[in-house]
Amino acid sequence: MSVVFLVIIGAAAGFLATRLMRIEVDILTTVAIGIAGALVGGIVLQFALAILGIFGGLIGAVLGALLLIWLWQTYVARNKKR
Repeated sequence: MSVVFLVIIGAAAGFLATRLMRIEVDILTTVAIGIAGALVGGIVLQFALAILGIFGGLIGAVLGALLLIWLWQTYVARNKKR
């Protein structure tokens, strides 16, 4: 089932890619372009998600710290001045 699904998705992706790039090729080349594109795109996406996963914790920590600083400045520091 997964091979059939890969060919169907590859055909659709190849069709869209060849139309967006405005090239005219036969159906086998279109499917091959789509399947190869799906493999390359899957690898790149997996790598990007791995990198984002590593930095996701850092980004979340910085955003959390910024929120706490804002809350502290807004509520705690303002009340001390009064």
